Amino acid sequence: IMNLLCRGRVKLMVASFTAVVLLTWLYLLAGNLENGRSLLLAPCLADTPAAEVLQRAVLESRVREVEAENRQIRLRLSQSLGTAAQPQEGNYGNQQWGASADTGPEDVENTAEEKNNHTECPRAPSVQKCELIHVACVCAGHNASRDVVTLVKSILFHRRNPLHFHFITDTVAHRILSTLFQSWMVPSVQVSFYDADELKSEVSWIPNKHYSGIYGLMKLTLTKALPSNLSKVIVLDTDITFATDIAELWGIFQKFTDKQVIGLVENQSDWYLGNLWKNHKPWPALGRGFNTGVILLYLERLRRLRWEQMWRLTAERELMSMLSTSLADQDIFNAFIKQNPVLVHQLPCFWNVQLSDHTRSEQCYTEVSDLKVIHWNSPKKLRVKNKHVEFFRNLYLTFLEYDGNLLRRELFGCPSQATPESIRLQTSLEDLDEDDQCYDFRRERITVHRVHLYFLQYEYTPTEDDVTLVAQLSMDRLQMLEAICKHWEGPISLALYMSDAEAQQFLRYAQASEVLKNRKNVGYHVVYKEGQFYPVNLVRNVALRNANTPYVFLADVDFLPMYGLYDYLRRAVVQLDMAHTKKALVVPAFETLRYRLSFPKSKAELLSMLDMGTLYTFRYHVWTKGHAPTNYAKWRTATTPYKVEWESDFEPYVVVRRDCPEYDQRFVGFGWNKVSHIMELDAQEYDLMVLPNAFMIHMPHAPSFDISKFRSSPSYRNCLGTLKDEFHQDLSRKYGSSALKYLTAQRNI
Repeated sequence: IMNLLCRGRVKLMVASFTAVVLLTWLYLLAGNLENGRSLLLAPCLADTPAAEVLQRAVLESRVREVEAENRQIRLRLSQSLGTAAQPQEGNYGNQQWGASADTGPEDVENTAEEKNNHTECPRAPSVQKCELIHVACVCAGHNASRDVVTLVKSILFHRRNPLHFHFITDTVAHRILSTLFQSWMVPSVQVSFYDADELKSEVSWIPNKHYSGIYGLMKLTLTKALPSNLSKVIVLDTDITFATDIAELWGIFQKFTDKQVIGLVENQSDWYLGNLWKNHKPWPALGRGFNTGVILLYLERLRRLRWEQMWRLTAERELMSMLSTSLADQDIFNAFIKQNPVLVHQLPCFWNVQLSDHTRSEQCYTEVSDLKVIHWNSPKKLRVKNKHVEFFRNLYLTFLEYDGNLLRRELFGCPSQATPESIRLQTSLEDLDEDDQCYDFRRERITVHRVHLYFLQYEYTPTEDDVTLVAQLSMDRLQMLEAICKHWEGPISLALYMSDAEAQQFLRYAQASEVLKNRKNVGYHVVYKEGQFYPVNLVRNVALRNANTPYVFLADVDFLPMYGLYDYLRRAVVQLDMAHTKKALVVPAFETLRYRLSFPKSKAELLSMLDMGTLYTFRYHVWTKGHAPTNYAKWRTATTPYKVEWESDFEPYVVVRRDCPEYDQRFVGFGWNKVSHIMELDAQEYDLMVLPNAFMIHMPHAPSFDISKFRSSPSYRNCLGTLKDEFHQDLSRKYGSSALKYLTAQRNI
């Protein structure tokens, strides 16, 4: 009986609840139809079949919330309608957090959501399909050049429009970014550079305490720096990450009134309220002030207003009492807006979520979909305090380590203008025969790899007898760097073949190393991975081209040079008159099979270890021909440099002038990559001179993937033989009959 009563009560409760649900549904549907839309159905799905088959569980979980939400929305809507008629100038100091001047009468229906910085559905884009979007950044130095790449990746990931980047740079950033974009070859992306040195005089008179220095004031000069026919531009700090299509931000220009010239997000810290500490006196600002990490600049209108004179007058007036800026250009922008509030268009705060300590940024979003732009504007950067910092950090790291090669995608329906380099590449690809068994080798030769020069800070002024150690490496040889730096105190040019993610691992490793972080004369140049082969000679050439000394020591990263070799080589290049003669100085190579080695401190100690079997001449038991012409027997007793003749397969490590021939890039992976280079040096009549008191020692390591392929794949070896033959033919065409000896020597093997 009890069970029957319970079942009856349950059925009655279910029936009652179902009736309530249905009645509420009909009530809400009728009420919302008056407003032209359904609040129960998501706006995105209101006209789709999916809305008609919403699951009962979703309805039951939402029905209790709908009535309360409906009341709140109606209340907010009535409030916003009541305030919409107020003058725009009077809204900035008293606007609710997250409210926006980005609304007009046509947007009444969505005002409530915008006040909460949340929209359930993206609006239809207001930007034409192939409209060109202009983006400007000020970028100076090695670190900022790294940061801006992450910004660019986040923009490219979401973008659907052609882009034109405008970079105001110093000499360092210009060299880094011009090489990067030239090698990146992203379709529908244009890049222009403007010399910051030419603009310094415009702002150098302004005392500035901000850590960005004079470059933190450069955004004030954009009306002068950028082309006069450029009407509008989005200006971004380098520490910005996009979480949406930048076209949405560009579309806001269309909502500017006739008087508005600048679009900004309200500052989310209390800085301009002047209450952070006793006697805190910030520059004047409207209400909380505005943050200049994201700016919409209507350049055409600013020029008509004589912007350059206006900001100068503002700065001069305020500096009479403030003495210097604390937040660089942001202080001057805010002082200007304080006097001219009608000129600013306030953006919703999700367009610049400012992640510095003690900000109100958490009020800019309620869901992930609300996020548009993240701004790491604290000096602490990723270590900033925020309740959701882990989420933001992961989003940033996603783009930091994202494979930039995947962003080389065409925009459908927006044909990009072909560059000479892209035309050359396309022609070369069309000339390849896909049925050729060596197609993959030939394809690799014409692959354009992204290159990021000077990944870390480099500061070095060479002397006229200076020598740079040149080498290349991949992630599996990273552990050799500290040891090499301890053995070689001179400048080093290293090319690192890595993925985007590996490059960040290297960065963390270098910044944590007491040895590496204190060396400013080591140039690290990242060549990003692409394709199935290791383009060893291409990577070597990157390191060679970016050495800035008159002479280079062409080495491999597996070798440790003898202590004092740097000073020894500097003396040798002078004694042998390298500046006026063609010489290649051979540094004899040895090896050990021991991972722990008591490194010899002199030639005498090395010879003793050689006799005891602790050391060996390099590759004597595997590839004797590679170093036999060095004549180790003669070297044991030599006291002066001696000349040796070229022989087939000779591949010593040499010191040459920096203007020597580059490595032949057809040779990838294992085999003939150094042999071909020495052969060309000989063809150009370089004298091979062995140094009597120099040596280097190869340290043991696991076999590379490429040598394993060479040993296991007959087709790999056959293709290498084909490439050798083609190299000989090219050498003969280039150097004439004198190059025939190389072909004869090869046939006699």
